[in-house]
Amino acid sequence: MISFLGEFEVTLDAKGRFLLPAGLKKQIPETDGLHFVINRGFEKCLSLYPLKNWQPLADKINNLNDFKPKVREFKRFFLNGATPVEPDTAGRLLLPPRLKEYAGLQKDVILVSAGQRLEIWDSNKYNEFFESFSPDAFSDLAAEVMGGGGNELDLE
Repeated sequence: MISFLGEFEVTLDAKGRFLLPAGLKKQIPETDGLHFVINRGFEKCLSLYPLKNWQPLADKINNLNDFKPKVREFKRFFLNGATPVEPDTAGRLLLPPRLKEYAGLQKDVILVSAGQRLEIWDSNKYNEFFESFSPDAFSDLAAEVMGGGGNELDLE
């Protein structure tokens, strides 16, 4: 599995394409190639998965029980719109128009590492997200998500 680090500012051209940053390409082993799947993110952003990371996730989702209405609903939202993409001869990725519209992507875009995938955000929306999130709120979130595993120091 590929795990990403960093934030990368890119610019969309009139056709909805952007150049993959060199710092991002360096994180993908040459043997894996530049094959991706793009789909809707959980927030108003897009998720870009290297094909190598997408396949185990898709397999897990496809093995869920279709007799459960919530499973069918999740599959529709998560898988519909998922599109294979790879760079053109100039090294640009084309964002599918419907997905671009979903995320409200204009010209200035930020690619953000999210572990085994990248999130693609409109630059203004991404900045608003972080401006609205205080250090105290981040600390509380970290304690909720990361705490309670029994590894924390008990100083009292």
